[in-house]
Amino acid sequence: MATDVEAWRRRFQTPVVGFPLWPENQPDRLVFVSNEGGTTQVWMLNRSTGERRQVTDQRIGVEEFVLTADGSSAVWWRDDTGNENGKWVSTELVSGKTEPLLASTPTGWSQGIALAGDTVAVALTDDTSYRLFVSVGGEKPRLVRESTHPLGLGREWETTGGGLSTDGALVCYRHSDQGDMLHFGLRVIDAKSGAVVDDIFDEGLTLKVASWSPVVGDQRVVVIHERDGYERPAVWDPTRGSVRDYPLDLPGAVDVADWWPDASAVLLLHEQDGRRQLLRLELDSGELSLVHEPHGWVSAAAIRADGSIWIRDESAEQSPVIRDLAGQVILAPPGEAPPEGRPHQSLRFPGPSGELAHMLVTVPLGQAPFPVVMMVHGGPEWAYPDDFDPWEQALVDHGYLVAKVNYRGSTGSSVAWRTAIHGGNIGFPEVADVVAGLDHLVELGLADADRAAIEGWSWGGYVSLLAIGLHPTRFAAAIGGIPVCDSVMTHEDCSPPQQAYDLAIMGGSPRELPDLYAERSPSSYLDQVRTPVLLIAGEHDSACPIRQVRFYESELSKRGAAVQLYVYDAGHHANSIDEQIHHAELELEFLARYI
Repeated sequence: MATDVEAWRRRFQTPVVGFPLWPENQPDRLVFVSNEGGTTQVWMLNRSTGERRQVTDQRIGVEEFVLTADGSSAVWWRDDTGNENGKWVSTELVSGKTEPLLASTPTGWSQGIALAGDTVAVALTDDTSYRLFVSVGGEKPRLVRESTHPLGLGREWETTGGGLSTDGALVCYRHSDQGDMLHFGLRVIDAKSGAVVDDIFDEGLTLKVASWSPVVGDQRVVVIHERDGYERPAVWDPTRGSVRDYPLDLPGAVDVADWWPDASAVLLLHEQDGRRQLLRLELDSGELSLVHEPHGWVSAAAIRADGSIWIRDESAEQSPVIRDLAGQVILAPPGEAPPEGRPHQSLRFPGPSGELAHMLVTVPLGQAPFPVVMMVHGGPEWAYPDDFDPWEQALVDHGYLVAKVNYRGSTGSSVAWRTAIHGGNIGFPEVADVVAGLDHLVELGLADADRAAIEGWSWGGYVSLLAIGLHPTRFAAAIGGIPVCDSVMTHEDCSPPQQAYDLAIMGGSPRELPDLYAERSPSSYLDQVRTPVLLIAGEHDSACPIRQVRFYESELSKRGAAVQLYVYDAGHHANSIDEQIHHAELELEFLARYI
């Protein structure tokens, strides 16, 4: 089959821009993350003058940032190796001068940051405890909370939202004092005194903060709860101790993008089957109205001071841009747009749990049945959206059918679906759902069962390697990117937040539950592996550490298996475009050899 081999490279080489932030007093100064210099960094665009330039220059890249209250500097996490252990630093947008944000705070793993008014708050963890620091009015940061149980400032992801009220007077942090990090409660304290203002907790469920009212003095905050079986919004006023739920007759999960400037309504993101609607929720009446029905995926949205709405949208066919709802492009990568991709088909299929499962399928040109790559997402608390994925489209360009299953454990659907893997039930449900998706594609005549590969990164790499141990004859090739290969070694070597997650989702440590950890570990099934394996891993990864990847590769080699390992010089993410293209080259060569 003839392919445009350069099309897939151009999709990788075309820069990607993230959703911008802007100072209130300079709304035409847009600050955003982009890889237009070759790796992800903070950039700035002045819409009035057209000036566009790079702000940061970090070797491993910068993935997220927050602006200082006066809008003069970008604050970002400095980690020189990729192991995610570091400190927050501040870079002036004009001069480029970089200095520590709070010099006296220790290094560690970030658990969130917030800046509002004259208040700065950060949460950090190390090998001993979780700590929350607050600085008001430029004073030396004070340790206001310390716990051996996981806690974090504001949202768990992205880690730069929801931590401080607009005036900086109140701090909201998530805590696990009554449970674990799968069931966070929320607590609001006074920024100056540290006194508790209010605390909310849902037994057996989790809460997450969305964002505070933009009106100074209005101390309401939108939170997301799970009491209705789906993620739903509520408005919490911690100063009055009141919470108002907003029941919504919608089939998928709901998150909050932003408040209207007068705090009369909030902009909701309603997710279902990889797409997101934008809805307006009137806070007084509870009335719901449609704002935008996208063709694909809206990854971010915000409301400007004049009431206009900006979104970052994309689809399998179109790369992401930032535009307004009238269609005017506000911010896009420089140069020509990349070649279009093939569209997603959204399929529901009978799952092993008795419920219908969901997957996005991209069909190449040509005659079915096709060789198929079952892609497995990471997280696990994430879900495949209808987005523009250069790697997926590279596979399609080369004649592969691509299927992305949103297995049990994925977000975007019901709480029960997302939490089905809790209580130590990891690995087996995800593998079963992916295999069922493959079976469905074979039954439809789309996929060739003898030319099936499985590929995933992070948690997806874990599921992929577990699948070839549990089902030795189902896949002709497997790719595990930054994977968990051995559950015990991973727990021993990973960062404290990752260890806390293991304890929460498994129900205990490897010492307490040795049989369960062994049962759900890919390394326990090394003798059954018959599938050729490509492993790609980061040398400094603190989430899926390198020792256990090298162990898995060595043990497969001893058994005479076809295994290949490539290690890159970074951590959990490779933010360099050149590195990403090299990974794609390795994967395409590997798949061509075995499929």
